Amino acid sequence: MSTVDRKEIIHFQKDSKTWWDPDGPFAPLHKLNPVRLEFIFTEMDAHFHIKPSSSRLRYQGLKVLDIGCGGGLVSEPFSRLGADVTGCDADEKAINIARDHAKGQNLNIRYKNMAVEELDSTEKFDVITALEIIEHVNEPELFLQTCIDRLDPDGILFLSTLNRSNKGYILGKFAAEYLLNWVPKGTHDWKKFFKPSEIAKMLRTYSLNLNSIKGITYNPLKGIFELSSHDLDVNYILSAVRK
Repeated sequence: MSTVDRKEIIHFQKDSKTWWDPDGPFAPLHKLNPVRLEFIFTEMDAHFHIKPSSSRLRYQGLKVLDIGCGGGLVSEPFSRLGADVTGCDADEKAINIARDHAKGQNLNIRYKNMAVEELDSTEKFDVITALEIIEHVNEPELFLQTCIDRLDPDGILFLSTLNRSNKGYILGKFAAEYLLNWVPKGTHDWKKFFKPSEIAKMLRTYSLNLNSIKGITYNPLKGIFELSSHDLDVNYILSAVRK
């Protein structure tokens, strides 16, 4: 059974050539990236007992799998910090963009045009990221199980998505698509958003515990996204580890 929703792939493919345009259709992801990476790197440093200032290649020796990598916005920062990075995405056009951009940056990243369930199940990763993707797949529980199957026993999983709340609909769907034009119309289906409790329940089913969770809120005065310890109503990001 495939977790790939072909309608979603077609929707995103039309803009694939603009992945690295900070003012293009993927502009919200460019704005989200710093705060997502702040959360991820902080959690990684704690989990693997790494001092942030220890080395500019402080993640050397760690294997990272970036699922739904798109053009490589998350894969590249990992690679610059020394990690052994694999990025996978079902969008062939996005993968081609990612490969070309990484080559131009002299980064050695393995990009694979395939869904996560098509990856070799015997290969395990220390870090797996699935950011802004679970709300775009078929069979989300199977998708999450497949991600976890590829996680090393001592590894850490990162997932971010949108909350199926009233505020999530108003800001994450209606305002983002129809008022602010942050993302193309039809990008999101509110019914496919997830409450944090639903993600936590699925994680427990596959022997992972919720380790840390933060909301991601937009500060209109600063024009940036910020982490929040209490507001999970629209976007949120979490880490999970083995029980």
